Amino acid sequence: MTRTPRVLLLSLSVVAALAACKKEGAANTDAPAAPASAAAAPALTLDESKLPALVSFNKNEIDASKNACTDFNGYVNGKWLAANAIPGDRTSWGAFEMIDERSTAVQQQLAEQAAADAKATGVEKIVGDIWSTGMDEAKIEAQGIKPLAGRLSEIDALANGDAVADYLRTSAAKGEGYVFGFGSDADFKDSANNIAYATQGGLGLPDREYYFDPKYKGERADYEAHIAKVLELSGTDATTAAKQAKDVMAFETRLAKVSKSSEQMQRDVSIFYNPVSMADADKMTPHFPWTKFFESQGVAPQKMFSLAMPEFHKEVDKMLADTPVDQWKSYLRFHTIDEASPYLSKAFVQENFDFYNAKLKGQKEMKARWKRVLRTLNGQAGEALGQMYVKVAFPAESKARMEKLVQNLRDSLKGRIENLAWMSPETKKKALEKWAAFTPKIGYPDKWRDWTGLETSRDSYIGNVLAANEFNYKWQLGKIGKPVDKTEWGMSPQTVNAYYSSQRNEIVFPAAILQPPFFDAKADDATNYGGIGAVIGHEMIHGYDDQGSRFGPTGNFENWWTDADAKGFKNLTGMIVDQFNAYEAAPGMHVNGNLTLGENIADLGGLNVAYSAMKKATEGTPDPMTDGLSRDQRFFLNFGTVWRRSFTDKELKSRIATDEHAPANFRAIAAPSNMPEFAAAFSCKAGDSMVRGDGKKIVIW
Repeated sequence: MTRTPRVLLLSLSVVAALAACKKEGAANTDAPAAPASAAAAPALTLDESKLPALVSFNKNEIDASKNACTDFNGYVNGKWLAANAIPGDRTSWGAFEMIDERSTAVQQQLAEQAAADAKATGVEKIVGDIWSTGMDEAKIEAQGIKPLAGRLSEIDALANGDAVADYLRTSAAKGEGYVFGFGSDADFKDSANNIAYATQGGLGLPDREYYFDPKYKGERADYEAHIAKVLELSGTDATTAAKQAKDVMAFETRLAKVSKSSEQMQRDVSIFYNPVSMADADKMTPHFPWTKFFESQGVAPQKMFSLAMPEFHKEVDKMLADTPVDQWKSYLRFHTIDEASPYLSKAFVQENFDFYNAKLKGQKEMKARWKRVLRTLNGQAGEALGQMYVKVAFPAESKARMEKLVQNLRDSLKGRIENLAWMSPETKKKALEKWAAFTPKIGYPDKWRDWTGLETSRDSYIGNVLAANEFNYKWQLGKIGKPVDKTEWGMSPQTVNAYYSSQRNEIVFPAAILQPPFFDAKADDATNYGGIGAVIGHEMIHGYDDQGSRFGPTGNFENWWTDADAKGFKNLTGMIVDQFNAYEAAPGMHVNGNLTLGENIADLGGLNVAYSAMKKATEGTPDPMTDGLSRDQRFFLNFGTVWRRSFTDKELKSRIATDEHAPANFRAIAAPSNMPEFAAAFSCKAGDSMVRGDGKKIVIW
């Protein structure tokens, strides 16, 4: 239930996703993946007429009053954005969100079918149980906060720091970790094997800066009021709740002082790797011995594990010794209730929405219950639902066309590496070794995760959530000390996203993103290369961005660069930082070029790789001039369509502070403005804002 991931898998693996991107988690074997066309009993069906429309590039949506050379995003997306306001239950709206709406509507039909089958077994039973209990508002309302009574009584009974430490261990063993994250991932120095990682956590606000920066004063006040309100809803009187809220804020502020920021975690992956022996870890935190923690989690003692962000863990240890137990109790009580709130009665759900969605993000309306239940399903049993999804929503021809596209992009990337003017032959050799070891994954896993052992029922929504939480946590811990299973996926098939994992050196494209405007099996090459082609290139380039480039072909954390090449690369990436620092997202609010660097490198390199691949694929064939537009124009226009997206003001403010992705409007223009091919396609001239001068034009990969 914890809002902070127990294992920061997406960071540890340097998984770089396209859009704003809890690994589902003690099963022993996995089931072979059935082909998407395999029959189910009873057969799953899909009513296409009930699905929302998708957005595709449409020439008629071009805003002819704007100039592609000076306002390319407005030229491609301005008319559509002006005519399509952000829905009340969203904080952003655009291409990603529209595909997500469609994917969600597919999932709704599947969940309803699973719930209607009283004899369902396997993944259909899990999906049906979570769905039906989540949709049973009367039962949830009648239960109120009673499902948490036992946990809250345990917290109330804590008498001292030793008791708190013991509670942290016992709650973690249920998959309800507080204060810090714990789980498994590949060893940075031996990527074929998993080790345990302990990371920072415990903050309720989006980033450490929210606790100190004057511009977040309002958010701090709102958060303190939210803490008090949650405690009041649980039965604490208003005066006591207000005092406890101040204690929780002081507690979290102390944690924030020793926490790494979002920017630090994104731009230095090495902070996640601090290998220590069990004995040394015990000495570092004497009030919270890790040997005892491992034992309490059912994990055998390890020769070493990564105690990441050690100063954070040392501070938690001090807090176990010097922080009044009542302050610990206030913190634990609040987070226990707050993190369970989405699964409790209406008053808790409403308060959770009012702060985290309305006040922090500017969302006007709560999502319909069915959408919220599907979000829970995806968080707790995403791959189980995904096993159903691909049977009805992923045609075989999509995978076949994607495989060809991926190979063409691979060839294009190889050629670009071989012809780099700024890189020495020695480093090129290593870069090509990494290129040769890339593993692409398309659509859905070859082997499905086994959910045997997860006991769900039609009795309690939060009961099912808690059961899945514990099951997933134990599944994660079951990997510690074992070889990495490279058949596993970090995203479910119904996720509208894609990612690259440095430790596995793999690029992954879930089925749900393989839809317009990204991909259309019936579309022309220019459109697909400008959409999914740029996505494929983007994910490949993540292997060579400022953090991915610190990992070698096998996924080990190693330096394969000459000193001169590393310096040259640093200079080039510095130019990208400067380019994005200059973008003003709102008056006085600039993009953080350093925070967003990895994504910006991937956008620039990915678009260049996709363009080269498109030219190679169409070589020797006449340009059909579809709708009066050249191939090159359609390539860039569909790339712009992919980044059709708007945000509420508060969502934008939050993203600027915490998101490694720049706002979409800048992603639409940044990479093309560095490409002479764009200028040629639209007859742009020197001095136009989409034509960066020779001293500022950036080419890396």
